[in-house]
Amino acid sequence: MQPKIGIVGGTGVYPEGLKIIKNLDVHTPYGSPSNSIAIGELNGVEIAFLPRHGSNHTIPPHMINYRANIYALKQIGVERIISPCAVGSLKEEYKPGDLVIVDQFIDFTKSRKYTFFDGPRTEHIAIPDPFCPELNSIAEKECQQMGIRYHNKGTCVCIEGPRFSTRAESKMFRQFADIISMTLVPECQLAREMNMCYMSLATITDYDAWSEETVDAQTVSKVMAENSEKIKNLLGAVIPKIPVERKCDCFKTLESSGL
Repeated sequence: MQPKIGIVGGTGVYPEGLKIIKNLDVHTPYGSPSNSIAIGELNGVEIAFLPRHGSNHTIPPHMINYRANIYALKQIGVERIISPCAVGSLKEEYKPGDLVIVDQFIDFTKSRKYTFFDGPRTEHIAIPDPFCPELNSIAEKECQQMGIRYHNKGTCVCIEGPRFSTRAESKMFRQFADIISMTLVPECQLAREMNMCYMSLATITDYDAWSEETVDAQTVSKVMAENSEKIKNLLGAVIPKIPVERKCDCFKTLESSGL
């Protein structure tokens, strides 16, 4: 098996119906990925599954080896990545339980490894639209078919973590973004450096600190658990609809990146 589709699972996400054929331990020049990669079949499609935080959710957002994760998936032949994740809301109309098909990001992380090109080779990728339009379109159609409450556009600000925002930070972020995350960057941009398609399916678990509601890890886990079935069903519907040949331009990202 050489799966072309990879799922990088976040909080509380393990694909329903995934028939695991084997587990791969992949070694990379950047160290070890978060876990072994499960290779299997979901609704007739070969996929690779990698838990972002490790099998027992032991790796915090700022300690994830994002480069190893993306490189490992690329190494085994993955061309497209689907990333379910949990996020906070920065806008009243983006309600807990809603799904956001992310289309933009703002990076507020501070100490991560952001690129594969540390020298001597230098690449400056252009990603004004960082997420795959083909994958996003398929997800939107399936959300409509399944009656899932969703937003087909959303700007996500990514913070370092593992702490949540202060109220002042949250009020600043909400002037520019719709949702807030701790894992989107640099995962999505590393994927594009590898000419891979990337889609983020973000489940809103709470309102961020700008709201009067208290944000805590227990709330996030509770809402994510309540919505995990929805995400699993959506993955099962989306994946068989993804065509073998890519019609997007994600695989051309590196064509004009060098100096």
